[in-house]
Amino acid sequence: MVLDLLEQDGRLTVGDLVERFGVSSVTVRTDLDALADLGALVRSHGGAVRRLDPVQDYPISFKDTIHHGEKVRIGRAAAQLIGSGQTAILDSGTTTLQVARHLKQQGLRGVTVVTNALNIASELADVSDLSLIMIGGILRQLSNSFVGPQAERMLSQLHADHCFLGVDGLDAEFGPTTPDPLEAQLNSLMLQVSTQVTVVADSSKIGKRSLSAIGRIGLIHRLITDERITLETAEAFRAKGIEVIKV
Repeated sequence: MVLDLLEQDGRLTVGDLVERFGVSSVTVRTDLDALADLGALVRSHGGAVRRLDPVQDYPISFKDTIHHGEKVRIGRAAAQLIGSGQTAILDSGTTTLQVARHLKQQGLRGVTVVTNALNIASELADVSDLSLIMIGGILRQLSNSFVGPQAERMLSQLHADHCFLGVDGLDAEFGPTTPDPLEAQLNSLMLQVSTQVTVVADSSKIGKRSLSAIGRIGLIHRLITDERITLETAEAFRAKGIEVIKV
């Protein structure tokens, strides 16, 4: 019954299910967790959503509700890789937003952040001792990010110590992918102008392929993900020379 409702509405809250079935919120959360463990749905903040299609593009406000705890831990681990005086490119996305939030708390001096994401730029706009470079171009409203030839020309003139890349799919053979071709093209350039490339992605993205390839798997130096990644999958990435950090 829950899965039927989820298929119709796309998203349910714990409150919705408590009211409909007359059970406690503890019971609802336990049942949703069990269904999520079976892969039947995806737990979100305060409820659940139906399983996501890696080829489909979803609004950033929707993505922000799912796997939130994992994204916070991934963002914290990623931010710790940035040192004072370094330059970091933060790709658009809800996991990279967490990188920005933890970087903001670290209080490093002389850091430069380059981003094409409006939410990240807004998060860091008031941080003292941090230089912010906003890449302009064509606004993608779904992701609140800028893409296109203008963005690519600006990015091609820069260099970064780190690139933190959010993806919709990461396959050990095919590499990182995203639904939008223009986003993929800009992401590809981010990899090329960066010394170190770190993919920040919760385990639901691992082993998936989206529409547009971003770049070769060999361009990635590190993957930060959550503990639900399987040992076999983690070893497949390590065999490609990629450091795997589980948080």
